[in-house]
Amino acid sequence: MTGSERRDGILQIIRKSSVPVSGKKLAAAYEVSRQVIVQDIALIRASGFDIISTNRGYILNMPAKAERVLKVQHTDGQVEEELYAVVDLGGCVENVMVHHRVYGHIEAGLYISSRREAAEFMEDIRRGKSSPLKNITSDYHYHTISADSERTLDMIEEMLREKGFLIE
Repeated sequence: MTGSERRDGILQIIRKSSVPVSGKKLAAAYEVSRQVIVQDIALIRASGFDIISTNRGYILNMPAKAERVLKVQHTDGQVEEELYAVVDLGGCVENVMVHHRVYGHIEAGLYISSRREAAEFMEDIRRGKSSPLKNITSDYHYHTISADSERTLDMIEEMLREKGFLIE
C-alpha cells in the first residue's frame, strides 16, 4: 500500500466515524507507527481537509450536510442529464450502487458536485472501454445524494421525478 492510498483510507475512516478516531487505532489498522499517522494527518491537512486533533482522536470538521439514497433508472444517453440535474440544484452525487442478483451489492464513489466534474466523468466513460455500472442491472441503480439541506434534497428528488428517472 502506498502512502497516498493509506492517507485516502485514513481520511475515509475519519470522515465516516461519528466519534474521534485515535492515532493508535489508525496506526494499528495500517500497521505503521503513530508518528507515521501524525505525518499523514499533516499531509491530509495540507491538501485542504480541516482535521481537528482532540484528546480522544481525530475528527473532520465538515459543514453539516443532508444525504438521501435515491433509486433511479435511465438510459446511457441520459446519464449526463441526471448528473446535471443534481449538481445544478446544489447536490453532490456521492456514489453509484447496484444490487446484482449474483454479485450482490456493488458500489463506486463518484463525488460529482459540479458540471465540470460531471463532464469529466462523462468523458472518462466515452474514452474508456467500460460502460456505466447501471448497465449490469437493466439501468436500475442507486445514488447517495448529499446537499446542504433536506429542502435541497427535496428539490433534487422532485427534478429527478419530473424527468422520469426516479423510481418510487
